[in-house]
Amino acid sequence: MDVVGVGLNATDTLIQLPHFPAFNTKMEFISAEVLPGGQVASALTACQHWGLKTRYVGKVGDDAAADLQRRELAQAGVEAHLLSVPGCCSQVAFILVDQSCGERTILWKRDPRLTQPPEELEREWIVRARALLVDGHDTAAAATAARWAREAGIPVTADIDNLYSGVEALLENVDYLVASRDFPARLTGDENLLQSLPLIHRRYGCRVAGATLGPEGVLVWDGVRFHYAAAYKVNAVDTTGAGDIFHGAFVYALLQEWPLGRALDFSCAAAGLNCTALGARGGIRPLTEIEQLMCEGSRHAPAYDQKVLGRSAAS
Repeated sequence: MDVVGVGLNATDTLIQLPHFPAFNTKMEFISAEVLPGGQVASALTACQHWGLKTRYVGKVGDDAAADLQRRELAQAGVEAHLLSVPGCCSQVAFILVDQSCGERTILWKRDPRLTQPPEELEREWIVRARALLVDGHDTAAAATAARWAREAGIPVTADIDNLYSGVEALLENVDYLVASRDFPARLTGDENLLQSLPLIHRRYGCRVAGATLGPEGVLVWDGVRFHYAAAYKVNAVDTTGAGDIFHGAFVYALLQEWPLGRALDFSCAAAGLNCTALGARGGIRPLTEIEQLMCEGSRHAPAYDQKVLGRSAAS
């Protein structure tokens, strides 16, 4: 197996709107579709689409949403170990998508019974792979999987968007942390990424500590210098799942042993293209199209100047 993932799946109801509604108003929506999502499940679907052999470990209820997850993962070719909770609803989300710009607002619900404890994992699921991806939501399980992977010499990548209880124990065994924009500040108390990312790198011993910045791209610190990639310009239909596909692309690039700069460019391009269709997995494009965007596409204005990044690294 090339990559194994432990983390979230979700069933999304995507509701397209002409624009985001004002408070206490009524609005006719454009469309509503039920589609599969979830951070790790979507990232692994992308990896499978690009030719990697993937294994997903997660939890569902015993409802129609669980059936959808099983069907979609099987159709994609992902080996899925979905543990089912009787009498429980699977994780769901209602996502309001602003048609004018593609930005979305997520309303979600996850039954506490869907929490995956470490004892439900099997070590062989983890160590018989070349890379591990976790999202940290079920932190104890993610930390156990990361420790097993570290012991087996398997690189661990993490997509973390919140300060979950016990997350620091997980970070001690993470090699590549590329978190959401706000996570470094929540963890360190420092809102300046030029300071918080090196601090995380030193404190937890990650090979790379970084943050995705939406339309501003991605910034990471490798212990010596900052690497920054601006986002690509696309005709955005729906930004749902952009981060998930970024992380799938980053794992793919890691397993190709690409330089970090190329890995970030590839991940930004894959994430951007995913925004050109509805749903968390709607715009997963072939490798050739991603490479074409990297070669021919234009980018948003950079959020960081390379000279500033160089001075920050030197200090």
